[in-house]
Amino acid sequence: MSNFMSRKDLTLFLGFAAVVLLLPILATPFGAAYPDLLQRFMIFGIFAVGFNILFGLTGYLSFGHAAFFGVGSYAAMWSFKLLSLNAIPAILFAVVMSGLFAVAVGYVSLRRSGIYFSILTLAFAQMSYNLAYSVLTPITNGETGLRMTLSDPRVIDGLFTSASGAPVPSLFGMSLSGWNGFYFTAIFLLATFFLSMRISNSPFGMMLKGIKSNQNRMNYTGFNTRPYTLTAFIISGMLAGLAGSLLVVTDPLAGAERMQWTASGEVVLMTILGGVGTLVGPVIGAWLIKYFENIFSSFNDNVLNNFYSFLPDGLREVVVAVSGKFVGEGWHLSLGLLFVLIVVFLPGGIMEGVRRIGARFGHMRKGSKSSARVGATAAVG
Repeated sequence: MSNFMSRKDLTLFLGFAAVVLLLPILATPFGAAYPDLLQRFMIFGIFAVGFNILFGLTGYLSFGHAAFFGVGSYAAMWSFKLLSLNAIPAILFAVVMSGLFAVAVGYVSLRRSGIYFSILTLAFAQMSYNLAYSVLTPITNGETGLRMTLSDPRVIDGLFTSASGAPVPSLFGMSLSGWNGFYFTAIFLLATFFLSMRISNSPFGMMLKGIKSNQNRMNYTGFNTRPYTLTAFIISGMLAGLAGSLLVVTDPLAGAERMQWTASGEVVLMTILGGVGTLVGPVIGAWLIKYFENIFSSFNDNVLNNFYSFLPDGLREVVVAVSGKFVGEGWHLSLGLLFVLIVVFLPGGIMEGVRRIGARFGHMRKGSKSSARVGATAAVG
């Protein structure tokens, strides 16, 4: 087992898998134990992990990753419309199409680095958004978005069954709604996390980290870095497409808004909040932002009044009035303040805070052991 995976990596993976699979129980105290929301936790966790392979390992900051997310959504939807309601062909088709698109975008964008690379990816994403929104309306259905209908051909399904009822994505006949959908997406998150772990600890991952550290020095030694950066870009784009296809399984709609620059910025925030270059950090960042977006934003004055019910009436009204500016429609303000605090005090993201706490407890434990050893020596003397 040591040749395939170290004990430390195995422990990390098993711990991560336990948290993911037990999330319906762990999320209950936070009011987030809903299958649809937890599916989004899994999907955007995949998106963030894939983005981190490019940004965290290689140091290339893409502002256009939502383009691959959108391509994956549209590809999966067309698979559901033309081929089958089975999710597996749709996911495979989405990953392939996103990968091909990533080859084209990466081939051009990676001719530049730094801010110029970021601007190029942003330009490609905005072009993709405008094409989907207006120019390619026969394929994307424009601002209305693309949906499944009973009149869709679905050639593969037509060979075996007759259409009946509303078209819903499935897995070999098993519905992917509710908890089935959650565990289906959870398996893909675990597979993506495992892939990220293997890449990070592989010679390929070491090359990517070397490129991030000092790409010019590697180029001066005669080492060709472009194949490595392009490969990382393609893998990252394919994982974004995978996330986009899974979102169509959860919410059977493919729209141009999934390719907007704000969606690209969101995955950047997820990665920075959790910890750039870490394995678990991007997933934590994705979960945190989706929790703010779906749960924290639903808090209103009634919820706040119940929460601060232990305060005197006059003080409670003041506290509720102030707190109300940071929840509900003002949840972006809370998220912005959290982001500022983390960037200022924890540049390495939430995972840096976890490491600091772990180091502090480690020092305390060593100190207590040293004190005990000194006491024992004194007693013996």
